[in-house]
Amino acid sequence: QVQLVESGGGLVQPGGSLRLSCAASGFTFSRYTMRWYRQAPGKEREFVATIGSVGSPTNYADSVKGRFTISRDNGRNTVYLQMNSLKPEDTAVYYCNAWNAGYGMNYWGQGTQVSVSS
Repeated sequence: QVQLVESGGGLVQPGGSLRLSCAASGFTFSRYTMRWYRQAPGKEREFVATIGSVGSPTNYADSVKGRFTISRDNGRNTVYLQMNSLKPEDTAVYYCNAWNAGYGMNYWGQGTQVSVSS
């Protein structure tokens, strides 16, 4: 059974930091590109960051470039999103995604809430 379980969300003040984790199981994690997306209230889900199956390449949405860092540990089947200098506009539910074009497989986690407010 495929599972992606996000954790690490919460309430943080502007300028603060959070580290999200996504633990994967039920598929060969090291063969999948991993991505983070987010969805703010009343808005569509948007891309945040991606990392290749072996840790590269990485790519970021312009809105988070220089503040967020995506990484992965294939030994732990986990992908991370380090979020620094958080802004109120970063408030959203953050979702983990696993994608393999060759297999035609695309998996989603249940999301974790990040709220940035003073």
